[in-house]
Amino acid sequence: MKQCITSDKLPQAIGPYSQIVVSSGFMFLSGQIPLDPATGNLVEGGIEKQTRTVLNAIKTALQERHLDMSDVVKVTAYLTGPGTFAAFNTVYAGYFTNDPPVRTTVFVSALPKGAQVELDVIAALGS
Repeated sequence: MKQCITSDKLPQAIGPYSQIVVSSGFMFLSGQIPLDPATGNLVEGGIEKQTRTVLNAIKTALQERHLDMSDVVKVTAYLTGPGTFAAFNTVYAGYFTNDPPVRTTVFVSALPKGAQVELDVIAALGS
């Protein structure tokens, strides 16, 4: 069974997709870019600030389902260039301190609204 969930605490979807889908014991969170949930505008300030914004949005989505970052089992990271990787990794490491999830990092030529980072996650329910 698939349950599609919308959260008013997250930036609204900018396309025809669900923000969150819960199915088969997992929560799938669509790609999050650093948007201010109140305005929908891109958060400026470099890769560190944008990464914190995205990870905080992920924490919010997890908390709404009574989960936390330790429940995340898979992350896919999209970065706009290898020059941002070290700074991204430093911020990212602060959110996943014990037993981090598996991760794939992909360098892309562009992201929506000019973002430097996008993350999507899969979290285990009831872990």
